[in-house]
Amino acid sequence: MNLTGQIAKNLREVFFGGNWTSSNLKDNLADVTWQQATTQVYSFNTIAALTYHMNYYVSAVLNVLQGKPLDAKDKYSFDLPLIQSQEDWEKLLNKTWTDAETFASLIEQLPETKLSETFTDKKYGNYYRNLHGVIEHIHYHLGQIVLLKKILLKADEN
Repeated sequence: MNLTGQIAKNLREVFFGGNWTSSNLKDNLADVTWQQATTQVYSFNTIAALTYHMNYYVSAVLNVLQGKPLDAKDKYSFDLPLIQSQEDWEKLLNKTWTDAETFASLIEQLPETKLSETFTDKKYGNYYRNLHGVIEHIHYHLGQIVLLKKILLKADEN
């Protein structure tokens, strides 16, 4: 497997399973209700906000791979649309899964030489750094989601 194929594999694994941590986003969110996803725990971001936030950056880099400009701004990365039903929650999840798969497919199609090229602007580094940055970002927030879910489930027991 070439390097871009391996990067795509790592991305798919953090979203859909098969990584060495045995933890992935889809399995961890599979049984989360919209009420749980939108429940505030202490002062932390909600599960829904974290899911939106992760997908915000996936979508931003995906746009670049599709030949569009990088137009993401950190200040908008938590601007979660209102979730008031299971349908709203599932819409966010479906967008997340679709974008992740499209993103992985486009990564696979990149020539390895592209990985060392500048990613839209010199200040962002190269493609390799940004693709791996997205994967690291997903792992980071996946850990938060796992902890939030445990807290919510424990609260439901009481």
